[in-house]
Amino acid sequence: MTNKITIAIDGFSSTGKSTLAKQLAQHLGYVYVDTGAMYRAVTYYAMQKEYITSAGFDVAALVNDLPNISLQFQFNQALGFAEMYLNGVLVEKEIRTIEVSNFVSKIAEVSEVRAKLVEQQKEMGKNKGIVMDGRDIGTVVFPDAELKVFMTASATTRAQRRFDELVAKGDAVTYEEVLKNVEERDYIDTHRDDSPLVMAYDAIAVDNSALTREQQFAVVLDLVAQRTKNI
Repeated sequence: MTNKITIAIDGFSSTGKSTLAKQLAQHLGYVYVDTGAMYRAVTYYAMQKEYITSAGFDVAALVNDLPNISLQFQFNQALGFAEMYLNGVLVEKEIRTIEVSNFVSKIAEVSEVRAKLVEQQKEMGKNKGIVMDGRDIGTVVFPDAELKVFMTASATTRAQRRFDELVAKGDAVTYEEVLKNVEERDYIDTHRDDSPLVMAYDAIAVDNSALTREQQFAVVLDLVAQRTKNI
């Protein structure tokens, strides 16, 4: 496929955005960027510094410390995808916990955090041939992306998927806890003042509640073929 495009995948938490994006990037030979990992890494940093705890959130302290946060993706040949490094330290496992999930939407509400990460994301995609997933990729980061996909599924379906994933990793969580986290993140993501989660006017909605990963991949790959053919 010679005509490279920018593919923006947005949607609610636990809709399989990252899984789909990785599949597409690998199949197309594109660069994959998991923006959620970037926000999770900042969240993990804030937790380590105790800027955000169950007792409160010191936004000013985090904003003042942003220049000291360095994020980098490094490709892992054995795994076949890039992993997140925070200030030179691999944190891929640490940023995927339910504890980080509980705080990440609050971190993502901070305009200064979003500005820092969006600037990096725009730079990553300047040469096209990229698949990026997140909450505001088609609306803010790449408003001119040739293909915008908006992923959705019922909250209960997403919670079950996330619960199964965490249990498989050995995390001690309950389904009720995960469902609560999914619903709370949905509310925060769609109601924040800066870059709320909305479907771009020219995005294509894909409800994968009843789709397998293979079926979902086939649907979106067909959309990619249509877009590249028209360039």
